[in-house]
Amino acid sequence: MNNDLFSPLTVGSLQLPNRIVMAPMTRSRAGENGVPSDLAVTYYEQRASAGLIISEASQVSAQGKGYPSTPGTYTDAHTAGWRKITDAVHAKGGRIVLQLWHVGRIALSSVQENGATPVAPSAITPAGKNFAGEDYVQPRALELSEIPDVVRQFVAGAQHAKSAGFDGVEIHGANGYLLDQFLRDGTNHRTDHYGGSIENRARLLLEITEAVIAVWGKDRVGVRLSPLGAFNDMHDSDPLATFTYAAQKLSDLGIAYLHVIDPKTAEPAPGSQPIAAALRNAFKGAFMLNGGYNRETANADIASGAADLISFGTPYIANPDLVERFRAGAALNAPDPATMYGGSAAGYIDYPALQLEAAR
Repeated sequence: MNNDLFSPLTVGSLQLPNRIVMAPMTRSRAGENGVPSDLAVTYYEQRASAGLIISEASQVSAQGKGYPSTPGTYTDAHTAGWRKITDAVHAKGGRIVLQLWHVGRIALSSVQENGATPVAPSAITPAGKNFAGEDYVQPRALELSEIPDVVRQFVAGAQHAKSAGFDGVEIHGANGYLLDQFLRDGTNHRTDHYGGSIENRARLLLEITEAVIAVWGKDRVGVRLSPLGAFNDMHDSDPLATFTYAAQKLSDLGIAYLHVIDPKTAEPAPGSQPIAAALRNAFKGAFMLNGGYNRETANADIASGAADLISFGTPYIANPDLVERFRAGAALNAPDPATMYGGSAAGYIDYPALQLEAAR
């Protein structure tokens, strides 16, 4: 019998009732102190039927913050705010992990402590405009002596997540943020043992993963990667080699899952092996894909063995009961782009659930 979205799955120490994962999505509704709001309690509680919820990215330090109103995981106040959320999700029978985040070079200086210059592997300014519509500032290359502190930031974030009652953590190594910046040679021009070769560029990601495993155990840690992602002016000269190496090493560490963003519009180079398939072969744990899926394409990739789980981003914004809608083959609510980032309840916790629509 083929597996599908509704088949149960064991991922590390987590027993998932289905394979529909809520992807991490920045919603910019935390306070300026990074404490999740009470609205976030309702938001996550509404989506507790997901096989697994991956929280919105949460900065592991003040240095790691990139944007206004994003949550943190490095103070006792953050922990208390997140505890309300994990308690609510667990009361509904759900499972939730926290995504650990350091944005690196793309941070707005206005949200850095004392307007500090953002940090990066190398002092390379991203092309384009930042979240505020301004030119990016040139980042400061981290000194070799500072890198152990970055590892400590992730460890502290992981410890706070554990105190907040999460079921595990996901390390954000995707989308042009700090660990992705170290991994790819378009943004990492270092000449020390964190730059140059693939082995060196992957070093920080692997050191952080090992350190977070020491907090959580390998069976409650996941990692997210985006091999073909160009967001935040990212590129690599050989993504197949770079990310296959990273996947193999993460597999050797025995983490619970690997979460790969694989946009369906991205075409592999002629004659090359599709990257998602290569990473699937390299990684022996649970393999999660993300990238514009719907119910049918997700079921197809699970049935074929291309993935064990599928994460859904935008559909979960407007459909708190996505599992139930998929199960019933029901139509989905359309999200309102104007309310995706910032604001209050509108476009956040007021999308109707299927049973409410049926009662009208």
